[in-house]
Amino acid sequence: MMLKHSLKYLLAFALTACGWHKSLDPVELSALYTQPLSPPDKPLRVFHIGHSLVNKDIPMMLEQLAGAGHDHRSQLGWGASLRSHWEPDVPVNGFEIENAHPRYQDAHQAVNSGQFDVLVLTESVEIKDAIKHHDSPQYIRQWARAARAANPKIRVYLYELWHELNDPKGWLERLDEDLSLYWEGVLLARGLAHGDTGGPVYVIPAGQVMARLVREVEARGGVDRLRSREDLFYISDEGKRDMIHLSALGNYLVALTHYAVLYHRPPPAEPQTIRLVDGTQLPPISPELARLMSEVIWSVVTSYPKTGVAQRGS
Repeated sequence: MMLKHSLKYLLAFALTACGWHKSLDPVELSALYTQPLSPPDKPLRVFHIGHSLVNKDIPMMLEQLAGAGHDHRSQLGWGASLRSHWEPDVPVNGFEIENAHPRYQDAHQAVNSGQFDVLVLTESVEIKDAIKHHDSPQYIRQWARAARAANPKIRVYLYELWHELNDPKGWLERLDEDLSLYWEGVLLARGLAHGDTGGPVYVIPAGQVMARLVREVEARGGVDRLRSREDLFYISDEGKRDMIHLSALGNYLVALTHYAVLYHRPPPAEPQTIRLVDGTQLPPISPELARLMSEVIWSVVTSYPKTGVAQRGS
């Protein structure tokens, strides 16, 4: 028993000594984001690593919003962690099904090619479980290091997600708490602590946008077909509400958020004609809702320095 405890102690000491548990404090982390990125001067080539909360519609919507010249590729899975995308011996669940489309590209080949302008990293959720079981900060670090070794100018982003709509702690409450507690306080603080990622990993604050929009819409008693938070989530033909996967409207909101962050531009404030991957079109939204979505997104993006976008008043 004494030997067992001694070995555990030695292992913990060795990991700490080599920096495994290094972490930036909030002031040190914030200092990495004092200088905003310059707006891109050309259409972007974007690679998305993730799962069904990226899906195939969000990157395709982003491409249509950005216009001619924007291009994307992706590697997806079912609930896939960044670890599973990185490690060859860790299976990516649903790999064959999720990547059976023309925009698939092997993630390591894509990142190592140096041919992409942007890498968007998506961790699996529940985020607490991803941190506990899949060493999220380490794989954010690994992907960022690989991307910038191949292309020092690449911009690396972490896509902030949400959790189940029926979370017992409260959906809005979790969004308020988790940003600083997990996304910043663990994923970024530990992932960037070694100073070897070639620069910060920026944030696409989709969860924060959803929270701000939901509060605004619910305070108004609904705007157009967005009556409450539930309308951002998918509902089956049988009328069953999905607790985590988004509706077409929810996907569009997230695509608009990607657009604002990556291109440093307010998203369109008028209804857009958007084609979905299945060949159908995004159901129309009113000018009032389109304007509100644009205003909320741009307000969040320009008041959160970790987006890399110049902040209001700066």
